[in-house]
Amino acid sequence: LASSDFPSRALYGRYLTWMFAELVRQAGPGIRVEHHRKEAVGLARGDGDSDGTGGSDDRKGRNGGQGTDGTGGSDGTGGTGGSVRRWRIALDDGSELLADDVVLAVGHVAATLTPEQEKLQDAAARYGLQYWPPAVPADVSWNRLPARKTVLIRGLGLNFFDAMIQLTEGRGGRFTRRTDGRLDYEASGREPRLVAASRRGVPYRAKASLDSYIPRSVTLRYCTPDRVLAFRRSGIQPGFDHDVWPLLHRDVLWAYYSTLCRTSPRALGVPRAAFLEELAAALATSGPEWEDAAGSAVGRSVPEDLRLDVEALAHPFAGRHFADGDEFTDAVLAYLDADAAGSAKGEDDPLKMAIGAMNAGRSVVKQAVADGGISDSSWNAELRGWFEPLVEGLASGPPPLRIAQLAALVRAGIVRFVGPNPGFGFDPDEELFRATSPWVQDESFSARYLVEAMMPANRVSTSLSPLMRNLLDRGTVRPKTHMSEDGVPVTSAGLDVTAPPYRAVDSSGRKQESLFVIGLQLASVQWGTAIAAEAGAPLDAGSRTLLDADAIAGEILARTVPA
Repeated sequence: LASSDFPSRALYGRYLTWMFAELVRQAGPGIRVEHHRKEAVGLARGDGDSDGTGGSDDRKGRNGGQGTDGTGGSDGTGGTGGSVRRWRIALDDGSELLADDVVLAVGHVAATLTPEQEKLQDAAARYGLQYWPPAVPADVSWNRLPARKTVLIRGLGLNFFDAMIQLTEGRGGRFTRRTDGRLDYEASGREPRLVAASRRGVPYRAKASLDSYIPRSVTLRYCTPDRVLAFRRSGIQPGFDHDVWPLLHRDVLWAYYSTLCRTSPRALGVPRAAFLEELAAALATSGPEWEDAAGSAVGRSVPEDLRLDVEALAHPFAGRHFADGDEFTDAVLAYLDADAAGSAKGEDDPLKMAIGAMNAGRSVVKQAVADGGISDSSWNAELRGWFEPLVEGLASGPPPLRIAQLAALVRAGIVRFVGPNPGFGFDPDEELFRATSPWVQDESFSARYLVEAMMPANRVSTSLSPLMRNLLDRGTVRPKTHMSEDGVPVTSAGLDVTAPPYRAVDSSGRKQESLFVIGLQLASVQWGTAIAAEAGAPLDAGSRTLLDADAIAGEILARTVPA
């Protein structure tokens, strides 16, 4: 891999396998890592043996000191002398492990369906159709989808691209590069016909071709940790729209227009130095007046077709009606080609640099809003209500190659698009699934197959994980609940936990000293729990999960390892 390349899923998996093996190999004296290839299905308070060995009689399915998602003592016996083991972990083969400390790091797990999804699943069962619910792409048997049949796919995020490549190149198709740099697709004849849709009508934007995670030309001037965390240091709980977004919005605009000035200075109506000076003064204006000042500066100097409306990027075809599916497909194809060309420009594309600033600011926002950093109402209505879909669609997209491949598949007739704000349902007359868009006239798609190209909902209260259900039913853990502005209790997506290092809180409100939580189930106190660690970033910014892991490990070792 070169510095601007992206690893495939398979290569990344081999890297993680190697990293795990290296960690195990380099474990220090007195440390033993034991991997149980089983699913943990239950967790209960322990009633271990008084000698602290945990009853290591393998005939009883017990093992002293190790546990799935758990950590034992440094000598493998629990490390607490004659204490009783704190936890019993039930595995799916009927065996049991004993552990002093347990870390819940369960990641993505299956969840109950929404009422709409349940109706689609029921229709599939009654009429012999196939409904594929949300799932982790690596767990899906894509070979079960038949060749040459129409398959409806809901979702145009990263899961869609996993499905797309499995059902095309994964079935023997080949991509070849044209002289103009675009791709063509040579079909194998074993591909399904894919009909895809999402609310915005187009896929996530591709990442830029860069040799760094954050563009080197992007420096946050306003949405800095010092400025954003100043609210907390002053005892103020900010709102996202009122206090945080205006700072990041300034940085996004500066990244866009400064890049535009550098790459297309002749497009401006005034000398670029004069425009940048005026824009910088406008962005430095305090209070809400800054936005009008910046708009005036841009309006005087930048042609209308080159101006940036950040929030409009979430709806690229807003207000547009299309006469038929062919017209909409042509519009999407032009969108894909332009996006791939922008990614290829790297640091010289203004829009990609604006998105790069948003991505850089996302790490600062993640740090600022954690652990009560903004109000609950702002968290739900603002941060998660509109900003999260916007930034995910812009900054969490696939490598540029996937967009170029999708464009080739559209030209080859393998992929079609339904349109913005699609409706999925069951047509009782045809006894098939149907998808339509209110913005595309005279076009609808029907099929026997409907795939949800999305992860299961990350909401502990609807989890189908046997372990999570067991923990909730026993009252060992509970979802976090907060009061809305109108006094109605609202259940959050994640678990109720203490301040870092995150210990689970049980149904009676007591903290569990030796039961820790890390990762996706911290959605109650952290935003962006699925964002991976950023190379070279401070632990408290781009690598929050590593910081959490370090704190939990330190807490466990403090009780386990002799001073």
